[in-house]
This record gives sequence, structure tokens and C-alpha cells, in this order.
Amino acid sequence: MKLPRFVLAGTQSGVGKTTISTGVMSALRKRGFQVQPFKVGPDYIDPAFHTFVTGNKSRNLDSWMLEEETVRGLFVKNAQEKDISVIEGVMGLYDGSGSRKDVGSTAHVSKIIKAPVILIINGSGMAASAAAQVLGYKMYDSDVEIAGVIINNVSGEKHYHILKEAIERDTKIKCVGYMVKNTAIKLESRHLGLIPSVEVKDLKDKVEEIGSMIEKTVDIDALLEISEQAVPIDACMSEDIWVEDRINLGVASDKAFNFYYEDNLELLKSLGANLIFFSPLHDRKLPEGLHGLYFGGGFPEVFAQELEDNREIRQQIKESIEGGIPAYAECGGLMYLTNAITSVAGERHEMVGVFHTEAKMTGRLQRFGYVDITIDQPSVLSKSVEQAKAHEFHRSILMDHMEDDQVYQLEKTRNGEIIDRWRCGLKRYNALAAYAHIHFYCNQRLAKNFIENCRVYKDGGKE
Repeated sequence: MKLPRFVLAGTQSGVGKTTISTGVMSALRKRGFQVQPFKVGPDYIDPAFHTFVTGNKSRNLDSWMLEEETVRGLFVKNAQEKDISVIEGVMGLYDGSGSRKDVGSTAHVSKIIKAPVILIINGSGMAASAAAQVLGYKMYDSDVEIAGVIINNVSGEKHYHILKEAIERDTKIKCVGYMVKNTAIKLESRHLGLIPSVEVKDLKDKVEEIGSMIEKTVDIDALLEISEQAVPIDACMSEDIWVEDRINLGVASDKAFNFYYEDNLELLKSLGANLIFFSPLHDRKLPEGLHGLYFGGGFPEVFAQELEDNREIRQQIKESIEGGIPAYAECGGLMYLTNAITSVAGERHEMVGVFHTEAKMTGRLQRFGYVDITIDQPSVLSKSVEQAKAHEFHRSILMDHMEDDQVYQLEKTRNGEIIDRWRCGLKRYNALAAYAHIHFYCNQRLAKNFIENCRVYKDGGKE
């Protein structure tokens, strides 16, 4: 089927992909287009900006965690019924797992979904050298269709035209626009990533300003023309169907907990879950009639005082888990379910206390990157041994006094070689919590087992 689309890719991290992507999406939305946003890779924060701008839930396309056919299938499934799809890349165009350009990279995903690429470069301090840079990216993989260039951080229109002349003459790739240096529109960062959209003050005004700048200096008509030239694409993906015996799944959702893959939530719904969102920050009690709990990641350490102050819901969550309700938690959710979170400054805040350990923030990144998981014991996600692919990104560590079972064997590889191995995945009662973020489409049985556990709980523990 014909699905207009293009990828916005950078030469490297920090080149302005998210700022330009949100601006382009804003400009397209202003013209009345229904835009379906996507993000290459495992990131949660950029998709939240996409969703804010377009009004449509952004989806992750990750070719390390997911098979190629699954990536293609999720793209086609979500791009249908929309006017145009805009896919923001990750890191640099060819940056993937280790040194391999075709595992997890933006280039890899662009080939899987047959999407033309708009390359974003940093034009600061360059003239003809910009053409050499673009030419290198073009020649590195001739199967990647670089159809246009946007130049960021130029000093003005005259500077842009110098770069444009060299690039178009020497690479035969069209320049479709530029952005001048403007620190006022920069999206602020934390922990090597952007501050989540839910924490950005005056985000609507900032997005409108970025969109207005894009409309003035980027050729939106040229982008639309490029998107229309994308070849037809189709896909067939095996998925579980809707079931009649539905369960109520409580999903923690607020400023402290908002890291969820949208396709994970959709898969849980398709398996029979009514998603009921609640706030550990603001709600004094859990919603009634729940049969399971799901705590995503986020930044609970930033809101640790408020989480501690809400003693009522912490106590109810603890009692519910001790009573056997199935619960699954990732990263920030894991931290919340421990006894306490301690800040870098040494401030200790009481948390739920399901797991007999504490999370302590450190001044540096502890683990970052993709991991292979073997769940080697029965758990809320597994009946026996299961495999999963996931991503870790955290600055906290767990203290050593853990009395709970660890059911994950994790391995980190580089270019096919195992470079690290460790255990995680705390299990207690019918709860499972770990630092790793799992995309359920890497192994749909994990989501199915979770919902089946919730259904057993609903039926009073009877198989």
C-alpha cells in the first residue's frame, strides 16, 4: 500500500533531530495533515514530544529488539489511516549495535520500511566541507536513500546558500532547508537525554515557535513530495487476537512514571486488558477492581519526596502485592517498589517496600544499552524459561541486602561477542521488577503470560 513517509536522521547525536522533527511535525499538523510519528530505537522521551505535537501516539521502531518483519508490520499497522508518517532517527544515521551499521540503526530501519531519508547536518563553521560530509553518508551505504538535507545551526540565509550550492553540486542531493542558531528553542537535557515533555514548561509555546521557524526556512512542499515518492509497502505480522474474558490492569502514569512503549500497551489491550491509569504521585488510592499492576519507567528520583508523602497509595500497593495481585515493574517502577530511594546528596525517601533492597542514585550512568534476557524461572511473565530482548538506561544501583529471587540472566554483547553477564529481575509474591525495559513484540508470550496471570487472580487463583 502507498504510505507517504520519510525519516529525519542526523549525522550524529546532538545535531538537532528532535527539535527539527517536532518542528516539521508541527508544520505538517498546521497544514491539516494527520501525522503518524515514529522513533527509531528504544527511547521513550522523544516519542512523548511527537505525541504532544501531532495528537497521535508515537511508536518505536527498533530493529535490535524486534525482527525485521515485526518492525515492518508495526510500521504498516500504525501508518494506515494517516496522511503521512514522520520517523525520527536515533544517534547518527549509521549508529547501531557496536560497530555494525545494520543492527538497530536508523539506516537499517529506513531500509526495512523503504523510507527516504532526510539527513540533518550541523552547518556551523563549514562551507564546502559540508558536501564532503554528505557525500560520505551517501556512499557509505548505497541502499540507503538519502533524498534531502536539512542544515542546522547556520548563521543565516547567505551561509545556507553557500552550503546548499556545494552539497547539491557535488552530491546531487537536494537541500530542503535550514535552521539558524537559536538557543531559546533548545530542548533541555537530563541524564544524556531530553527532559520529558510532561516536565517542560510552556511546551506548547516552544513547539509553536519551532514550527514557525521551520515553516519559514524549510521547504515543507519538498518534504511532502519526497514522502509521496516512497515506494508502496505491505507487511503481514502474526498477532494474538482480542479475547472476551477481560481483566482490569492498573497502569502507573504521571510525571514520575511515563516510560511505556505504546505498542506494548496496545498488545496488552488486544490480549484482554482494560488499561486503567492511576497516579502514584497524586491518587490517594488505587482504582477499584484491579486484577494486575504495571509500573513503567521514568524519573521517580526527581519526585521522590512527593512519592514518599503519598503514604496511602504506597501502603495500598504493598498490601495488594502481598495479597497476590500480579505486578510487573521496569526501571523507575523497580525503584518505586523497593524500600527506599536515596539521592546523590544522600537524601533517603521511603518507597513501597515490596522488595527488600534500596535504590541509590549515583553520579554516573551504571548501565546503558541493549541486553539479552533469559527468564529462567516461572514469574508473572513466564511459565518456564523465556527469552527477551531489552534495553537498560539507569544511574541508580540496588543495595546488596536483597532477599528476593533473581530470575533474569542478562547478557550484553558487542558485535556478537558476550562482554558482560549478570543477574537481575527481582521476584517476590506475584511481582516481578527489573531495570530492563522489554518490548513485548520481541516475545509476545511474555505479555500473554502476564494477562493470563491477571486472569487467574481475577478468578480467585483457580486455573
